[in-house]
Amino acid sequence: MQILLAFVIGGLYAASIYMMLRRSIVKLIMGLALLGYASNLLIFTIGGLVREPALIAADASTPVPPFADPLPQAMILTAIVISFGTLAFAIVLIRRVYQIVGTDDIDSITTTDR
Repeated sequence: MQILLAFVIGGLYAASIYMMLRRSIVKLIMGLALLGYASNLLIFTIGGLVREPALIAADASTPVPPFADPLPQAMILTAIVISFGTLAFAIVLIRRVYQIVGTDDIDSITTTDR
């Protein structure tokens, strides 16, 4: 399963870099979103794929190994919330830039500044 996730993560990173190198701001933001998804999957995979919850039994003082590490899951949840807010802000910013400039081409936007 980890080999399959490694290929999926690599594909997501490759697709995100490809999209970020395009001239359209919309594709840039979509590439950044894919980059966030790939990073979340990478953290999840590094944390280990264990199906047992990290619960302590009534008669024990520590959980019985192997158990899932809750720290990567908490980090991913935080990253999802932050990336959603950043993506929402970027979409609003792109919409406003498109209203003012009339295009989403990065080269056209930089030439209107001069």
